[in-house]
Order: sequence, then C-alpha cells, then structure tokens
Amino acid sequence: QVQLVESGGGLVQAGGSLRVSCVASGRTLSTYNMAWFRQAPGKEREFVARLSASGVRTSYADSVKGRFTISRDNTENTLYLQMSNLKPEDTAVYYCAAGSVFAIGLQYYRYWGQGTQVTVSS
Repeated sequence: QVQLVESGGGLVQAGGSLRVSCVASGRTLSTYNMAWFRQAPGKEREFVARLSASGVRTSYADSVKGRFTISRDNTENTLYLQMSNLKPEDTAVYYCAAGSVFAIGLQYYRYWGQGTQVTVSS
C-alpha cells in the first residue's frame, strides 16, 4: 500500500507557472501507474495527466496539452506536475493517484492523495 501527499499548490496569476508535488511513502512510485486529476468547484473530478510505471509513456488531457508536464523523481519517490501558462479555468484541487492500470478513468486508481488547491487569478 502507498500513501500519497500533495503539496505546492497556491495562488498564481494567469500566464504564470506552478509545480505541484506528490510524495509517496510505503511503496516506490515506480511500482504504479500514476496520474494527476483535478476537481473544480461544482464539477466532477477530471483526468489531467498520466505516467506509466515504466516512466516511458505519458498522456495529457487536451485542455492542458503543451502547458503541463508530468514527471517522476525515483530517488525522491515523488511525482510532479509542472504547470505553465496557467489559465483561470485551471483553478481546482489537484489530486495525485496511483493504480495498476495505465488509464484515464478514476476507477482505475486505487490510491489517492488529499489534494492541493491551485487558484489562478485573471
């Protein structure tokens, strides 16, 4: 079993950048396929980006493609989401998740962090 803790959220102006982190304990991240999801107020949680356990494959939601980058530091056992050219519509709570399937559906991810708030002002 793995425990996930996100950090790095905050308030940023539109066009700015922010990096959120997800530190894992209990198991190594390379054991899992990892993903970032987000949930805005009044909306359903949605897929943002994913990284395969091998670290080779990635994919992104169309809304963030070209602006966000998912990565992993095996020595730190940490997952990152680098966000650039942020827009007000990126405002949400960002969650990292770990699972056994390289998928975009929430149901495939068994372990979740508590989330970190990202707010983008216009």
